[in-house]
Order: sequence, then structure tokens, then C-alpha cells
Amino acid sequence: MNGVIEGFYGPPWSAAERRELLAALQAGGLDTYVYAPKDDLRHRAAWRELYPEREAAELGALAAAARAAGIAFVYALAPGLDLRYGDAADARCLEAKAAQLQALGVTDFALLFDDLPELTPPAGTTWATLHAAAANAFFRFLRADRPTARLLLCPAPYCGRMAAAGLGGADYLDVLGRELASEIDVCWTGPEIIAEEITPAHIAAVSARLRRAPVIWDNLFANDYDVRRFFCGPYAGRPPELRAAVRGLLVNPNCEWPLNAVPLLTFGRYVNHPPGMPWNERAEFLAALAAWRPRFERLGGPADEALLRRFADCFYLPYAEGPEADGFFRRLERALAPAAVPADAVRAVLGETLALRDFCGRLAELKDRALFTALHRRVWELREELDLAARGLQARLERGPGAAAQSDFHRPGTFRGGPMPRLQRLLAARADGSFAPP
Repeated sequence: MNGVIEGFYGPPWSAAERRELLAALQAGGLDTYVYAPKDDLRHRAAWRELYPEREAAELGALAAAARAAGIAFVYALAPGLDLRYGDAADARCLEAKAAQLQALGVTDFALLFDDLPELTPPAGTTWATLHAAAANAFFRFLRADRPTARLLLCPAPYCGRMAAAGLGGADYLDVLGRELASEIDVCWTGPEIIAEEITPAHIAAVSARLRRAPVIWDNLFANDYDVRRFFCGPYAGRPPELRAAVRGLLVNPNCEWPLNAVPLLTFGRYVNHPPGMPWNERAEFLAALAAWRPRFERLGGPADEALLRRFADCFYLPYAEGPEADGFFRRLERALAPAAVPADAVRAVLGETLALRDFCGRLAELKDRALFTALHRRVWELREELDLAARGLQARLERGPGAAAQSDFHRPGTFRGGPMPRLQRLLAARADGSFAPP
């Protein structure tokens, strides 16, 4: 089970985008697509409602397209916000929803109990027992006349930090592992919700508690929590040995489908990488970026390879920019600092800054308009900040270190204005992950 889970918050992908996804999965040697968009109302908030005829037909067509491509289609249901555990009527609602999907050709399902309010379970029971019982009953229904049906469960604590904090109960994972039917797979995101690294040792400890190896729900490329960024770096921080330690790997990628080319290319290469061979994350990134480059063709011609690489490095992975962008930002920081810097060095950084700024501006000429739409807001913000940095460098060259930059395009209120920057100025981030007044 290796593929993609459409499990983010935000507008779900379109039917056309999902067809592109199936083709990408097939081309990449991947075999699974989990349908779990948080903001499909009938997946989560209104899970009891059956799909109206048109939407049901669209899901049926999607499931049929997946079968034709050799891709397992898994429909996920997230009833935990208001499920009445042990209630016969709610159990029938779950079964009716599954029956509607089964009639459309769906055989595999997931039950998601993630991101729920921290409530106290009824006296005499635990959340792990309630979730296991609900999943076991649902699994028995699925297998009644479909003995090969698969079920995945996403537990309430779905990462190491949540489990360590006792979310769902101090022994949630142990109780779930003991009481959940052994054939049901369990999803896990790693040490963190967005894990920088996932090691076989970490998975071994989790597997012992769950009494089964987990399926990784990997949020490495997810960007629904940060509307200012996307992630187009390589599948990284997961050694090839991880593949043998888990039941499967499912990537939950960027909300904007056109931004997932490099993530899915490198993920597919990782899944199918020959055992025992070293995995070179940067080399795989560069190869995938070269394959993505034709999508950046402008009205004026192809994208500059070096500038595209630096641009992509600006939106690399959650915990770090790519090496070329990181080096550029370090040079820019030094050139803007009050310390003495040779004028030639400042001019060199100014040239780099203007080149990347202009590259961002020219993305408005992309022939691939869907890609431009997906990029637009992030690209424009980067362009504006680079333009301001260039003005700061020019002010230094003209008037010395510490000189203030003036710009009619970066006025108070219209630039870095609004409630979010105002809130962000109230608490400064510290290296240990805490926040305090600056």
C-alpha cells in the first residue's frame, strides 16, 4: 500500500485533477489512492448524509478509473466529531454510507478519528476501546460479503508527540493494539504531525504498542497549515530501510494539485528504489525538477534552469530551504547586516536578488495557467520581499550600513499589514519551539 492520501483541509481536488493523480500514481509505480478530503462535508462534518446522485456518480467514476489504472481506491469516513458510540442508529448510518459506496464499486475503506476535540470518554470505558469497537463492527459489515475488503484506522493520537502527551488516554495505543482486529491497518504520521525524520527504530517502538506495523500517513509535503508556503522538495528524511518496517506509505501532499510534481516523482522513486542502494535525496530532487521544468515554459521561452532551481529551493521542505536558497539567504543576511562588508560582495548579492525577483515576476507569463494560479500568491509575496531586500542593498551601497530603504511599493498598512502580521509580532518564536513576547 503505497500512494497518495487526499487528506488535507481546504478545497478538494477536481475530477480532472484526480484523473491526473491516477495517471501519476500509475506512472510512478504506486498503487493506492485514499479519498479523505477534510472539507468534503459528507466525508466528515455531515458524514451521515448519503451523496446526492451527481456526486455519487462522480465518485463511482473515480473508483472505476482507479480500478482501470490498477490503483486501489480507498474511501475514508471521519465520523468522530459527533459519532454516538454504541448507538444502533449511528451504526446503521455508517453501514448505509458504506453500502452506497460499495454499490459504486468501492471495496476498501478507512475510519478516521483524527483531529477531534479533547473530550472525556463515558465512564467505564476509554477512547481506544470505543474506537476499536466501532472499527471492528464496521469491519465485520464490510467483510460480510466482501471477504477481501480492507480497512484503515487513523487513531486519535496519530504521532509520537500526541501519544507522549496522553491524547486519547495514556495507554491509548496499547489498548487499541490489543482490541482492534488484527486485519485492520493503523495510520501513523511519525514522531510529529509533520515529521522531519521517520526511522525504523521509531516505527519498531510504535509497532510493538499497536501489535502491527503502521501505515505511514506522511504529511511531509502537506501545506494546509501554512497558506504562505508550498513544498516541492524531495521525499527526504526517510531511509530506504523504512519501507520494510511499515505496512505502507501514503503521502498527503500540497493542497494545490499542480505543485505536487516533484514530491510525487521523488516519492515514487523512493518506493521503488532498489534495496540496499543509497538514496540520494538531492540528486532525486534535481532529476525531478528537470522533469518539471517544461511546465514552467513562459511566453518568452523556457525557464532559466539555475533560477528555477533556486526558486524551488525557496519552497523546499517544512524544516529547511534547499541548499542553494539557504546559501543565498545567508549571503543576503550578511550583506544587509550592520557589519562591514566589501561593496563588491554587496553588489554581487544585489545581482542575485534582482535576478530571483525578476524570475518571480516573469512567472506571470507561464503558459500553464493552472500552475501559475497555484503559485501566484506565494510567488508574489516572495517577489515583493526580494524587491524590498534589493532596495535595502541599494541603500547600503549609496549611504552605508544601516541606511533605511524607501519604497512607494511597500507602504505601512498595505505591506505586511493586516491581522496576521500584527498577531505574529506579539509573540516571537524561540529555538526550543516556545513563543514569548519579543
